[in-house]
Amino acid sequence: MSKKEFYYPSSDGINNIHAFRWDPEGEPVAVLQIVHGMTEFVGRYSDFASFLAEHGFLVVGEDHLGHGGSVSKEADYGYFGPDGNRHMIRNIHRLRVQTQVENPDIPYFILGHSMGSFLVRQYITEQNGHFAEDLAGAIIVGTGHQSAPTLAAGKTVAKLISKIKGERARSHFIERLAFDKYQSRIENPRTEKDWLTRDEKIVDWYVNEEWCQFTFSVNAYYNMFKGIEKAHDKRRMKALPAGFPILFASGTEDPVGNWGEGVRKTWELYDKNSSCHLDLKLYDGMRHEIINEIGKEEVYDDILTWMQEVIDEQHVSKRVQE
Repeated sequence: MSKKEFYYPSSDGINNIHAFRWDPEGEPVAVLQIVHGMTEFVGRYSDFASFLAEHGFLVVGEDHLGHGGSVSKEADYGYFGPDGNRHMIRNIHRLRVQTQVENPDIPYFILGHSMGSFLVRQYITEQNGHFAEDLAGAIIVGTGHQSAPTLAAGKTVAKLISKIKGERARSHFIERLAFDKYQSRIENPRTEKDWLTRDEKIVDWYVNEEWCQFTFSVNAYYNMFKGIEKAHDKRRMKALPAGFPILFASGTEDPVGNWGEGVRKTWELYDKNSSCHLDLKLYDGMRHEIINEIGKEEVYDDILTWMQEVIDEQHVSKRVQE
């Protein structure tokens, strides 16, 4: 297994996007593209990516605008720029196209965690579902469901503050609205980030990591809320290809998924408004970052097994059609 760092131009024409790829020994059996979450970076997934590479998967992922190595100056942390949601989707697609050109004719999966889960849910419905057509499947980790009024209110507040203080302003008011309830079910929390995982080493590392310790700008919040609205759009779900495989995976103690209820509601929305092949896995006791949780080995194995089963089923279907 080898790990390679590289950059490619952002669709905004300004930034360079920082990315990694984890190559297996020999020819890959499939590709998994990772779409990371809010205030983190794709390098955090190195252990998971290495595990998959050892099983023959090529894994790729980029740092979003305003995140990780895609930031050229400190003021750009947590800032997406004008039309940031569109450029984030385009940058995800650029990496996919580049990787598929280099690795044609093998299954291509995409996984999104947290904010990345909403980006992936939006991504697969872009261009009337066309972006999903050449994907083997999507893995939605640590997602949730927010009401339309909540998202509309969030966008309105972010837009108002942007007009008064500028789009780079940092709003602790929005931050509190977004995260204040996340610790509510944790007894005697040690840090403000205990909701992420029960693994104290991961939490301690996170709260001391520069690339994880910044406040979103109102520009980023606005664009994130805008993207989540698109992820929830029932009309978009209806355009997804029939039989498209989606795995929803979350912890039962994940506040982003409303402790399981929001994940189940999301699954139900796709069940009612698409013809996708849907699977749901809730991990008892796990918090938000199931890939960084105590017992993560089970999550690793389940995701690998799910992808292998999808590959096998699609091979059988292809042979039948021939």
